[in-house]
Amino acid sequence: MARETCKELVQVNIGWLRQVLALLDQMDDETFSTSPSGLAPHRVGSHLRHVLEFYQCFLDGVATSRIDYDARKRDESIERRRQSAMTSIRSTISLFEEVSSFEEDWELAVRMENADEDVYLVSSVGRELQALSSHTIHHFALIAITLRLHGFDVDRGFGMSPSTLRYQASKLVLTHA
Repeated sequence: MARETCKELVQVNIGWLRQVLALLDQMDDETFSTSPSGLAPHRVGSHLRHVLEFYQCFLDGVATSRIDYDARKRDESIERRRQSAMTSIRSTISLFEEVSSFEEDWELAVRMENADEDVYLVSSVGRELQALSSHTIHHFALIAITLRLHGFDVDRGFGMSPSTLRYQASKLVLTHA
């Protein structure tokens, strides 16, 4: 994988984190930490904690080239307190910005999820950065639904894949041409 591709994927992931940071700044603590009627146990905070802990597992594992996404800390303060989540997001962004090793793509061992034994699969930094991006978008879509059920106005593109947004834009252009 080209050097620029890993750097670009780092920037994509930082972009998602900045996007949700701005969104958190607009909401109150109750919206962040409670489930809308009929959607328990879904909360903005629980989805965001999950996303942040995947990033943390990745960043922790990059140092040893062995990643275990099941080794999440499940820090409830991040899902219950908006300020804790915001602090964690800022810290994650800083770690991404400081790690110079993302200049190159290299092979990683990723522990198979839910495995009874320590079974590791072959992956790479670039592949994991792409997986983190997709994972984040998926949970952002769930956050968007949760927020809308709370009556919170969310940008229609939040939680949508860039390829989906491009496709929708192209369909709009074609129908107005």
